[in-house]
Amino acid sequence: MEIKDRVSKLRVLMERNGIDVYMIPTADFHNSEYVGEHFKARAFMSGFTGSAGTLIVTKDFAGLWTDGRYFLQGEKQLEGTGIELQKMGEPGVPTIAEFVVENTPENGILGFDGRVVTFGEGKDLATKLKRKNATIKYDVDLVDEIWENRPALSEEPAFYMSLERAGESVASKLERVRKEMHEVGANIHVITTLDDIGWLLNIRGMDVDYVPVLLSYAVVYEDSVDLYVDERKLSDEIKKHLADHNVHIKPYNDIYEEVKQFSGNDVVLVDPECLNYAVFNNIPKEITLVERRNPTILMKAIKNEVELQHTIKAHVKDGIAHTKFIYWLKQLVKQGTSEQEDELSASAKLVEFRKEQGGFICPSFSPICGHGENGAIVHYSSSKETSIPLRTGTFFLTDTGAHFEEGSTDITRTTAMGEVSDKLKYDYTRVLQCHLRLSRLKFMEGVSGANVDLFARAPLWHDYENFNHGTGHGVGYLGNIHEGPHGIHWGIYRAAEPFKYGMVVTNEPGLYISGSHGIRLENELIVRKTVKNEYGQFMEFEVMTFVPWDLEAINLDMLTIEDKYELNKYHAKVFEVLAPHFEGDELEWLKQATREV
Repeated sequence: MEIKDRVSKLRVLMERNGIDVYMIPTADFHNSEYVGEHFKARAFMSGFTGSAGTLIVTKDFAGLWTDGRYFLQGEKQLEGTGIELQKMGEPGVPTIAEFVVENTPENGILGFDGRVVTFGEGKDLATKLKRKNATIKYDVDLVDEIWENRPALSEEPAFYMSLERAGESVASKLERVRKEMHEVGANIHVITTLDDIGWLLNIRGMDVDYVPVLLSYAVVYEDSVDLYVDERKLSDEIKKHLADHNVHIKPYNDIYEEVKQFSGNDVVLVDPECLNYAVFNNIPKEITLVERRNPTILMKAIKNEVELQHTIKAHVKDGIAHTKFIYWLKQLVKQGTSEQEDELSASAKLVEFRKEQGGFICPSFSPICGHGENGAIVHYSSSKETSIPLRTGTFFLTDTGAHFEEGSTDITRTTAMGEVSDKLKYDYTRVLQCHLRLSRLKFMEGVSGANVDLFARAPLWHDYENFNHGTGHGVGYLGNIHEGPHGIHWGIYRAAEPFKYGMVVTNEPGLYISGSHGIRLENELIVRKTVKNEYGQFMEFEVMTFVPWDLEAINLDMLTIEDKYELNKYHAKVFEVLAPHFEGDELEWLKQATREV
């Protein structure tokens, strides 16, 4: 069935249900960034496979809203579908809410599956639609009526994070959460985000693409927890672990009925950006809601030393794998056989190198492996239709990551496939300068990613150039690879969260020249404390990614003394960490790849 036919069927169902506008976001019931196959409704209905986007259909219009990471990909994948790309943030493009309100008629109905829309977004739309006396129908999953042979929910088994791996007991975490509940006067806290539940109860699963989490809901009471989950996924060990902390196991979907049983004296803490609209609407209206960010979000973002040390071990593994991969690419060029490989086969080779390190669980996000002009598509996803051979004379960009048993990684390298032009070297060097200047920064406690982003972009801004994505994001510990609440971006409110000791954040500036090449250079950083004096507490970044930069892509004459110092210091550390794992020709190459300049 073609995309046009699916949209036509949707319009028939909309009319049957009296719906004027229907919205299909990119989400599961837990507002996850990546979702399992069962939840890929937006991709099924539109053909657009990016990780972020919302499809909106009216009687005579269909549009796909997505952000700057996916403009080029969206244009390609939506071609011929009849669905118009709506470039979020661009002049003249309405927001989703603006479009919905404008296109819902007086006394009309907006429809969506309330399980895949957040309480905050649904409440905002409901408020704005009141002026047109329009309402929301949130109990209809129309896509399910179109999608034949829809994949079933995952039945993968869960696994337990021991204290030696988690670094903090469930009892301690629950005590901290309940303390925050009491501070805001709540006796119940409803948690629906999977990484928060996994962190709180020290359990993980394999239910979501690229994220080791377990499909579940949790309701935290003052002396117990109700965990809504498919019990078949839980081993006897996990059940005992949960029972020891007074966690009661209940069927996955029962939460929708059980929240109706909250009594009038209850005060319930909910996060509007996380809780889904259907759960919210099932909570009795007389219940007092405290709308605050989940306490677990900041707690899990501040890693304990056990989590950090395990993550560093994961980065050593990933550093070995990715460095061997770059050596393999360079050998292809040297042997004149690079065009025998393409983006997909090279991506598979990188996974092979990771698996060789042991303890590999899965990729931590959809791999971005773009060669030449495909590298200019910011969040490009290669396919059989788009994959191109690895020709020489240009760049190969690989933004990939892994979940190992020790922790999670996210790393980007841009590799020169043989000799590249002066223009490409100029661009690579500018991006490297952006990276180095952020990496070496010292800053005061209380500073946020919105503040420091200016340092990362300055070398590109000097040339009136920019990149249309964040410079950095928080990273989860066997959870979401893109984790809040902190980040690095001058123009996004989430990046206003101050850095705190123990947070992990990426440093990934880039430059993308449409039709030619893309460059992104990414390491992960730990926020550490450094000097404390009469001026206050100073902070710095500790780099925990160990892979060489490509000296063949750098114009060394452009580097300042400080740039060269940082480059040499980093390469010395990379060689120290990786050399014991290399031998023979690979070791000789590593010496050259990390030589002092």
